[in-house]
Amino acid sequence: MKNSKKYSQKIKKLHATLKKSGVKVVKPTFDDPIDAIVYAVISERMKKSSANTAHKRCMNYFVDLNDLRVSRPVEICSIFGRDTAETRRAASTLIRVLTAVFDHQHDISLQPLDKLGKRQARQEIEELDGITHFVVNYCVVTAFKGHAIPLTDRMIEFLQSHEMVSPGANPQEIEGFLSKQVAAKDGYEFYELLRKESESAPKKTVRRKESPRLELMKKAAKKKVAAKKGGGQRTTKKKTGQKRPVQKTAAKKRVAKKKVTNKKMAKKAAKKKVTRRK
Repeated sequence: MKNSKKYSQKIKKLHATLKKSGVKVVKPTFDDPIDAIVYAVISERMKKSSANTAHKRCMNYFVDLNDLRVSRPVEICSIFGRDTAETRRAASTLIRVLTAVFDHQHDISLQPLDKLGKRQARQEIEELDGITHFVVNYCVVTAFKGHAIPLTDRMIEFLQSHEMVSPGANPQEIEGFLSKQVAAKDGYEFYELLRKESESAPKKTVRRKESPRLELMKKAAKKKVAAKKGGGQRTTKKKTGQKRPVQKTAAKKRVAKKKVTNKKMAKKAAKKKVTRRK
C-alpha cells in the first residue's frame, strides 16, 4: 500500500487509543469451523448487535444447519426479523455456502479441516461458493487460531474517512497491511474494537478525486446547459470575469451613439441661433 510508513504510525496510534476504551474483548470459540462461517455470513452485513440477535434466532429456530440449508431466503429473513436488501443477501449467501460445504464434504461440517495446516485450511474455505474475504478471515482468526483481520464495509469506510489507510487501496490490500501492523495475538481484539468504533461513529463521506478526463467532460456538459439557457446567444467576458450578452452590449452602444448625435445636433442648433441674433 502507498505511504505505508505514514499510515503505519496512524494504525498503531489508533490501536493504542482503542485499547484505552476499556472495552473487554472475549474471543469466541467454535467446535466446528462451519459454525464460525455461519456467524460471519450473518454478521458481515449487519451491525454486531443485530447480527447476534439474528444468529441466535436461527440457531433456535432451525433443527440443524442442514435444515437451514434447505430453507428459502424469505423464511430465513423472517427469522432474522428484518426483510432488507442486506438480510436477503445474507440469507442467500448462507444457502450457497452451506450447499457448497455439503457438496464438498457430503456433510454440513468442516471439522476435517482442523487436521490440516492453517494455510491449507484457508485455501479449502476460499474455494467455497459464495464465500467472501470477511468470512474467510473471521473463520481463520476464530476457528483456526490464525492471523487475520476481518473487515466489514463499514470498517473500511471508517478507516478511509479518517485517513488511516490509503484512499486508493482495495479491501485485500488494507487487510494485508493491517495484518502486518497488528500482532497475531492482538488480531481478534483489534477487529472487535475497530468494529465497535466504526459502528458507533457517524458515517463520513469519502471524497474521491475525479480523473482529469471526467472533469473536462463535466465542464463541457455545464457549458452546453448554460448555452441552452441563454437561448444560444454568445457571451463575452469582462475584465471582472462576469459574462454579458453580445446583443445587449451592442444595443447599449447604439443608444449611446444616438445620445451623442442628439447632443451634437443640439449644439449646432444653438450656434445657428446665436449667429442669427448677431
